[in-house]
Amino acid sequence: MSPHRIALIGYRGTGKTTVARHLAELLQCKWIDADVELERRAGKSIAAIFADEGEGAFRDLEAAVVADLCGRGGLVAALGGGAVLREDNRAAIAACDATVWLRASAAEIERRLSGDPTTAGRRPNLTNTGGRQEIDRLLGERTPIYAACATLVVDTDDKAPEAIAAEIAAHLAPGPT
Repeated sequence: MSPHRIALIGYRGTGKTTVARHLAELLQCKWIDADVELERRAGKSIAAIFADEGEGAFRDLEAAVVADLCGRGGLVAALGGGAVLREDNRAAIAACDATVWLRASAAEIERRLSGDPTTAGRRPNLTNTGGRQEIDRLLGERTPIYAACATLVVDTDDKAPEAIAAEIAAHLAPGPT
């Protein structure tokens, strides 16, 4: 299974990074969090990129990372929540063997983000509202895009990351011939 190129997409807080780690272990391949890779390349946090250079510069950096990660074999890539917003990113994502949308309810996302102490420092608000209003608005905008990109949709509410990874791996396993 290691030649697979798998992209995990979905809103922030849906479990992409944690599931990527578990899925890569099951598939015996590597995994990379696109946001961490972007920060490594930029030499600063996403919040600092937004503050210093703006969202446009962040999205340009993100596009380079998405193209690179989606072009690699033997990799599970946990992409940023907004990676699907650009057409060139969607084209790169479409080249993956599987694009898995990790879907969670707005209430679950809010619960997870409020319980994550790194969220405020690493992930800037994307609207002037923040909180549940931001989640509702952005989910409304992004849900059709996630759906169009996904080859598999996995609901993550009330599921352990290990169970989600196992569910994805089962879908990726070749069927009987």
